[in-house]
Amino acid sequence: MSLSISPALRHEAAANFKLAAPLIAAQIAAVGMGAIDTMFAGRLGAQALAAVAVGVNYNILFFAMALGLLMACSPIVAQLRGAGRAAAEIGAFMRRARRLGLIVALVWFVAVNASAAPALRLLDLGGDTAQLAVRFVRYLSASAFGFSMYFALRSCAEGAGQTRPIFVAGVIGLAANVLLDWLLVFGHFGLPALGAIGCGIATTLSSALMAAVLWRSYRYEPRLRIYLDAAQPCAHGMRSILRLGGPIALILLAESGLFVLAALLMARFGDAVVAAYQVAINFASLLFMIPLGVGQGTAVRVGLAAGAHEYLAARFRGVVGIGMGLINALSNAAIMLLFGGVIVAIYTHDAAIAAQATHFLVLAAVFQFFDGVQVTANGALRGLKDTRVPAVITLVAYWLVGLPVAWSLAFTQQIGADGLWWGLTAGLGIAAIGLSWRFVHNSGAHVRATDSDVLSI
Repeated sequence: MSLSISPALRHEAAANFKLAAPLIAAQIAAVGMGAIDTMFAGRLGAQALAAVAVGVNYNILFFAMALGLLMACSPIVAQLRGAGRAAAEIGAFMRRARRLGLIVALVWFVAVNASAAPALRLLDLGGDTAQLAVRFVRYLSASAFGFSMYFALRSCAEGAGQTRPIFVAGVIGLAANVLLDWLLVFGHFGLPALGAIGCGIATTLSSALMAAVLWRSYRYEPRLRIYLDAAQPCAHGMRSILRLGGPIALILLAESGLFVLAALLMARFGDAVVAAYQVAINFASLLFMIPLGVGQGTAVRVGLAAGAHEYLAARFRGVVGIGMGLINALSNAAIMLLFGGVIVAIYTHDAAIAAQATHFLVLAAVFQFFDGVQVTANGALRGLKDTRVPAVITLVAYWLVGLPVAWSLAFTQQIGADGLWWGLTAGLGIAAIGLSWRFVHNSGAHVRATDSDVLSI
């Protein structure tokens, strides 16, 4: 018996992947900067690696909030396009999005600098490690401006279906980060060897370059330049972004916050365990960019159909996107299980860290299945502009299930660091189930409402 795939399913999967592929590369580039910083810090020893690991994780909290708020631009633009709105009206919305990006950057920068020292010094890190982590975060905090503007420009381009410029900007930014890390961390070509501090400076400069490259595409790429004409008013503005993006930011903060808290709790088991956790979670985060990109593509595909009030198509597109996320989870888990030793060797040559990190990758492989489903289900829900209930589901899953399970297993049951990983897996599992159910329920309600409207005519 042969397995056949319907033409409609093949078409939708291809359309989704056409949008998602450049976004995956761009996401890997943005998050990959943290991975590159970690790899270079790993060559400096356990203390530098632990400091950068803690610093990167702390900054991710603010990174996630900014990303979540500005991700709202993508479904808004997609639904405006699906409804047939004029390019000038969409352009007016994009201009407001850029202004909000600048405000978000200022808040991010001030908040990190005000809170980093007292927050990081509460951890059970060595005095020198804590001091180095604070200095690293201060230099890294300036990346708020580059990343926030990049997020605003990128989300609008996503909604417009123009993902190639996003890919180009991301690749250039990542390449610049590698070069700048090499120059500034070790002091090549007469530059001072700044060590871990050089990683923070490199990421800040690279993020600014990414935003500049993407803005250049708006100026010179015809399919984006049409949106620079903002003569026509638009009903959607900063308030619309905040109303839709606030819950998205809460979702990302709930998830990233749980992972960051796990990293901070790892500090109780020593610098080597913190470093090993960072290696494993860093690589897992890179692979996570694949289902995240699929989720972003799904949000656009669902948003286009929803904007045109084609809710049966929107439901089908969401289900296909979730299925793609699950299939990708299988390949991600296989990579971690089969090539763990090779992966860890890229990050560190420290035998103790490498052994622990390889073990952690096995545990990380387990939660890939739930992670792939929950992120694509979230994308499908964003396409419907459904973010408030998903935010509640996420908070319950991660903080009322995941955290208590992690704490109980790690410290009450004395399982140790492994218990924290199993708590993360439990939280992701509940989120995957809850968000999938929400999409099926909500999209079904839209379909039934549309059918009722047709029958009443």
